[in-house]
Amino acid sequence: MDITPLMRPEQKIIQSYGAGFFRVSGEILKHAILISDETVAEWIGAANPLQVSEDILALKGNVDILLIGMGSNFPVLPPSKRTQFAQLGMTVDIMDTASACRTYNVLTAEGRRVAAALLPY
Repeated sequence: MDITPLMRPEQKIIQSYGAGFFRVSGEILKHAILISDETVAEWIGAANPLQVSEDILALKGNVDILLIGMGSNFPVLPPSKRTQFAQLGMTVDIMDTASACRTYNVLTAEGRRVAAALLPY
């Protein structure tokens, strides 16, 4: 029985990550990234990762879940910040970058409306 998830060719998948880089659908990126279904770009808001930046705001209406990968350490998201993201229609989860990469891939394979804002290690 083949259990390989059916993925569209244009879907962006995180293939690997390491010290200072991400490999997404064959492309090596050496900066913080914002990835969703068919797009990957430099995460402009990476300097203030718990703020609703312009690039996060642009996801409104297209994403139900936002994963924020904070490198190896991550803070608890204050309730006021959680409310800001909720007002955009997004559930936000803060985690280490490795967990965020894996979770993004699983949710994408399930067809969920997910994005990940990821800081490299």
